[in-house]
Amino acid sequence: MTLDATLDRAQIDEDYNARSTVSEAAFQDIIADYSRFSDQAAALFMEHAGVVYDPCGEKLDVLGAGGDGRPAVIFVHGGYWRALSRAHSRFMAPMLAARGVATVVPDYTLAPAVSLSEITRQVRAALAYVWHNAADLGIDRRRIFAVGSSAGGHLAACLAADGWQAAHDLPEQVLAGAMPISGLFELSPLARGHPQEWLNLTDAELDATSPMRHVPAVSCPMVVALAEHEAPGFVRQSQAYARAWSDAGHPVSHMVIPQRNHFDVILDLCSDQSALSAALLQMIGETGAHHEA
Repeated sequence: MTLDATLDRAQIDEDYNARSTVSEAAFQDIIADYSRFSDQAAALFMEHAGVVYDPCGEKLDVLGAGGDGRPAVIFVHGGYWRALSRAHSRFMAPMLAARGVATVVPDYTLAPAVSLSEITRQVRAALAYVWHNAADLGIDRRRIFAVGSSAGGHLAACLAADGWQAAHDLPEQVLAGAMPISGLFELSPLARGHPQEWLNLTDAELDATSPMRHVPAVSCPMVVALAEHEAPGFVRQSQAYARAWSDAGHPVSHMVIPQRNHFDVILDLCSDQSALSAALLQMIGETGAHHEA
């Protein structure tokens, strides 16, 4: 039985309504902070702006690479696959650049203009572009980490999933680590709730784009994180995904960030004093120790 299979439409809609966890005023303030901090980061650390990574025409930015083969964090934005952009998503670059880590922020075409299968393909193409062009971008392709929030958490998990790398001429596991934050990993509940209105998921897409069903044989370190104040469906999703990764024998930790909600939790990546940043920096540092050894 898949996750939340016994819930009716009304309960799914309630349990997967992230906006219900904050007031409208708070939501607007947080989105404004995304833009404000991202603009500041771009002004200070932008190195490669608007790089077209795929024939689809979508672009990515690279910040803080420094030209010396640094590890890189690819951050995939959320917005339930239908909102936001890379312009909202550069805010962690100053914190990472100060520690010798580059930030890569891709756009993807938003639903319902394209399918979730195409969105997933685009984000994978962005990772493939970075890997294949790492030297020119100042990135160490052995140390690429995927981080994402909400829908971006789903897409970050899709980057860690199996079965797609050969089509992009990539190793079986291209990531050095992943941190999906407030993510969605088994999409069958969404096909029975309000997100289906813009996703139009088919049964084949559900199987192909649910990373819970594609936990790889070749793993990377995984941190599954979420806020204390999440809608119940997101809580169950993170718990189930961390459990699936653990059941496969892969390294995984599960973090709940106190006093944060679905939207402001990722702003903790602006500060190296937060638990979220500490976990990410530890994962990056551990891979560095491994390569040096």
